[in-house]
Amino acid sequence: MKPMKIILLMIVMLLSGCGKPISIGSPGMEAASRQLLPQDPDIAAIYKRSCMSCHTVAATSAPLTGDAVAWAPRMDQGMDVMVARVINGFRGMPPLGMCMDCDAGQFEALIEFMAAPGPPRD
Repeated sequence: MKPMKIILLMIVMLLSGCGKPISIGSPGMEAASRQLLPQDPDIAAIYKRSCMSCHTVAATSAPLTGDAVAWAPRMDQGMDVMVARVINGFRGMPPLGMCMDCDAGQFEALIEFMAAPGPPRD
């Protein structure tokens, strides 16, 4: 390994131990995402059967529920774009996000829930 790469790797390793934030896709973020459920019971039922299996597992590359940092660039595109991507499928997400009986309003509620910041973590 080249000396510059070693130095950069050491800096990254040192900085990763600083502060309390949980990094995107970390086991802590995954665990936190699994604890979140929508308050609306109907939306919670849809979330459990259609969204949770991907949006609580970092290995799927789906933005984790409650990870506002990962969701921000997606949300910046606007809700119409987000709902259209759910309906039509986008990258690894299947069309209708595995909810064949959901309507656009339910998709919007699910997106808003998943994109909202989760509770603070220690």
